[in-house]
Amino acid sequence: MSNDKYVSPMSERYASKRMQYIFSPDMKFKTWRKLWIALAQAEMELGLPVTKEQIEELKQHQEDINYDVAKEREALVRHDVMSHVYAYGVQCPGAKGIIHLGATSCYVGDNTDIIVMAEALKEIRTKLLNVIDKLKDFAYEYRELPTLAFTHFQPAQPTTVGKRAALWLMELKLDFDDLEYLIGSMRLLGSKGTTGTQASFLELFEGNHEKVKELDKKIAEKMGFADCYPVSGQTYSRKVDTRVLNVLAGIAASAHKFSNDIRLLQHLKEIEEPFEKNQIGSSAMAYKRNPMRSERIASLANYVICDALNPAITSSTQWFERTLDDSANKRISVPEAFLAVDGILDLYLNIVDGLVVYPKVIEKHLLAELPFMATENIMMDAVKAGGDRQELHEKIRTLSMEAGKNVKEKGLENNLLELIAADPSFNLTLEELKQTMEPRKYVGRSKEQVEEFVRDVIDPLLEEYKDCLGITADIKV
Repeated sequence: MSNDKYVSPMSERYASKRMQYIFSPDMKFKTWRKLWIALAQAEMELGLPVTKEQIEELKQHQEDINYDVAKEREALVRHDVMSHVYAYGVQCPGAKGIIHLGATSCYVGDNTDIIVMAEALKEIRTKLLNVIDKLKDFAYEYRELPTLAFTHFQPAQPTTVGKRAALWLMELKLDFDDLEYLIGSMRLLGSKGTTGTQASFLELFEGNHEKVKELDKKIAEKMGFADCYPVSGQTYSRKVDTRVLNVLAGIAASAHKFSNDIRLLQHLKEIEEPFEKNQIGSSAMAYKRNPMRSERIASLANYVICDALNPAITSSTQWFERTLDDSANKRISVPEAFLAVDGILDLYLNIVDGLVVYPKVIEKHLLAELPFMATENIMMDAVKAGGDRQELHEKIRTLSMEAGKNVKEKGLENNLLELIAADPSFNLTLEELKQTMEPRKYVGRSKEQVEEFVRDVIDPLLEEYKDCLGITADIKV
């Protein structure tokens, strides 16, 4: 491999081979040839002078692209589409005259962009489903394990480890819904001509509007699409790219949130991402176990979220029926977003598949804070024993502040229960107070919510797409 030129880290470090192929020149130019064949077939079926022999000749050379001829020609004419038309014609002299008949460059360029994005979206769907599958298993396994919950990253009412994972899972389900809708709404540009009016095809079909409309339908069918967009300029609306990257940015945002939580939990030593036997956490501090994978998710997600602005700007600044100031930006922003999200999902899958949970640490942190959270129950028990609610409320407030001061200023253990037991107003022994410290009393319906969510929402989804499951993460570095 050459080391004297820039290579995108998306290819070198992050994206899978499959996603790289989807956005490769080979995929692009082979799709161009498939589109030229589809156009020729549709034109023949609708009565234009295109023969079966010409189509067979085109099919014979659909895969063996003579790149050297195309590159030599492009150096001369400075036009990539016409260079490949020429190169295809060199291989298919009998069909040379009908290649690209009636079409513009955007017939192959834009239709290919749609086809490539649709294929990439399906690949993203497969990986997203596999992350959902693994995360579901994690959530279900730990659905009953109480843990300290946080609001504002301050200790709050307890939850369970599985319920917290269900929050991550819920966001991925929302992303899946957006993704599925987007995939179902993708359409080809079709054969719309120079300004989208189909004038050249109306001329070819001698004014027959029905045949012109049928041409679009046939091309869409041959390329595996439900239909073409009904109206366009020379290009499909660049709003399509905006919609695509917005969905990718949504997936990136969900993954970022997950990675933030894992990094915080790893700081608390409650849950850790996988750490390999020979992995080095720090060049200077050999004892460190940095959350490298989660940090990488966050980093790539930041890129994708910002990258979504590119097609939004591009679509908003297009002039009339088309300009070419979209081209360079599209070549970078769209593929790189897909490659980044591909890498993000591989990392997500790898992390979830190897998460390490430390129940003892989780219990220690929870029990250290639980006396504060149990004060409402304690107060009610004291009222039942004959105490005054308003007086007890003030005493608990004062004792809580004293216990908090002992913890924060003196570095002592939380002694709130001892302080309450020593106050005769509560009429409760220390042993009776400790009996209220069962964490499961304070997690509400966490377990049931996870079970219902998995049973009613996630399992039916995974059953529908069971053929997509079972892949492993593709991690390079």
